[in-house]
Amino acid sequence: MIGPVAVIAQTSSGTGIIEYLTVFVLAAFVGIEVVSKVPSILHTPLMSGSNAIHGIVLVGALTIMGEAHGTPQLVLGFLAIFLATLNVVGGFVVTDRMLEMFKAKPEKRPAAQASGVEDPGDRA
Repeated sequence: MIGPVAVIAQTSSGTGIIEYLTVFVLAAFVGIEVVSKVPSILHTPLMSGSNAIHGIVLVGALTIMGEAHGTPQLVLGFLAIFLATLNVVGGFVVTDRMLEMFKAKPEKRPAAQASGVEDPGDRA
């Protein structure tokens, strides 16, 4: 006769959806807490690092989709690749726009030279 502990051990040998959802929810809470504590000045470097991580996610999604069997797995794999690609491209676009704010405007210096006004910094 099989006892109740043996039945539970036999039925719960694989990881179930509840465990996956638990890990997902805990990761979401930790992520929100970590990101909300970051000062504004660090967002650009963190976004660049996040783009690198999402590139790894994209490679992982491609690898997993290569081993997919059946229509549902292919659809989920395609969705994962599509969303990871959007995340990587969007992250780089936003990072590029943020870095453009820190560049000097090149039109100020040539305009002063064209008008014949001497720049005090040009004297030797």
